[in-house]
Amino acid sequence: MRILMVGSGGREHALIRKLKESPRCEEIYCAPGNGGISKDAVCVDISAEDIDGIAAFAKEKNIDLVFVAPDDPLAAGMVDALEQAGIRAFGPRKNAAVIESSKVFSKNLMKKYGIPTAGYEVFSEPKKAIEYITAQNKFPVVVKADGLALGKGVMICQDLEEAKEAVHSIMEDKIFGASGNQVVVEEFITGPEVSVLSFTDGKTVVPMVSSKDHKRAYDGDRGLNTGGMGTISPNPHYSGEMARRCMKEIFQPTIDAMREEGRPFQGCLYFGLMLTQDGPKVIEYNSRFGDPETQVVLPRLKTDLVEILEACIDGTLKELDIQWSDEAAACVVMASGGYPKSYPKGIEIKGLDENGQISGATVYHAGTVYRDGRFFTNGGRVLGVTACGAGLDEALEKAYDAVERISFDGAHYRKDIGKIGIQ
Repeated sequence: MRILMVGSGGREHALIRKLKESPRCEEIYCAPGNGGISKDAVCVDISAEDIDGIAAFAKEKNIDLVFVAPDDPLAAGMVDALEQAGIRAFGPRKNAAVIESSKVFSKNLMKKYGIPTAGYEVFSEPKKAIEYITAQNKFPVVVKADGLALGKGVMICQDLEEAKEAVHSIMEDKIFGASGNQVVVEEFITGPEVSVLSFTDGKTVVPMVSSKDHKRAYDGDRGLNTGGMGTISPNPHYSGEMARRCMKEIFQPTIDAMREEGRPFQGCLYFGLMLTQDGPKVIEYNSRFGDPETQVVLPRLKTDLVEILEACIDGTLKELDIQWSDEAAACVVMASGGYPKSYPKGIEIKGLDENGQISGATVYHAGTVYRDGRFFTNGGRVLGVTACGAGLDEALEKAYDAVERISFDGAHYRKDIGKIGIQ
């Protein structure tokens, strides 16, 4: 098979490396890719948002399968356009990707079908949102932009002043553009967070092994929210009993609800969960593989990923027995100094071999460029360094050992990924 991956980050690199393990994967392209991906796939200079360009390239190269990985092209209907052009594509259609691209839609879906989530109200006028928050007088309170905002559209407000500022910046200053035309004001819930990615063909849902993301920039869960500074799998808070409960109360009901709404979801559905005292609740849905969760989940997958993708597209997922390794996996993200605010680019990365790798771990490139035989930084999150081990301690030790052998000026990474007590 000739496969085209759409996207340019660490998630796409992890997907590509797993797809390459399949005996059915003959050739793999990536649009646009990055420096590290260029060592594992043929990178083509087409934007991940260029629907016409992707479709034209897929036809020209006789691509058998296009994997649409990022949220923006899914929300814009890239899968629909590819299917209309007669090209097989993995990912939800536009009318199903709305489960991520509109928080208003997803919260209303959960309310309608009794799927557990935090209490909320929706507002399209800033004045009414502030009046509601003032009347409730419960803090912290969560204010969310309705649409996609690069994972940064959620604000936890400690008092009324912070809540007013959040509503003002989202709805009036439009810091997330049109994504802030509506806001969701949500009750603040607490408990361990769990990420569960799942394969689904629109009827059957097969959860993957659990993981835990670390969103805050600095040790001790301090600093600004980021796209994710590291991950571990499995999540120590997620028991077999909890998995069964989530399947019954959340996973299957969500897939059934989407089908009932005439929006069958085929692809990868990400469940962001919180294990509260009242049971598991959905914090968010993503309509695609998470980043950097993918970097710890996929290394544990034993079944041929190409076969799974085909089953999701063809509606035959229930016929597959998907197998996972018992090993643990840990990913430590090396970021540019200053991230998630402004940061420099073009700094040489040292310690990697000519393929952008290092012994003892797998290096997934998130924001790199390859020039004149050397790798340079080209993003906020630069590398995801992943290792597997018999247990979490061993996986973390291997990952951190590899991180210490890689360097670039200003490199920043958390030293407490996977530590007990870190939410």
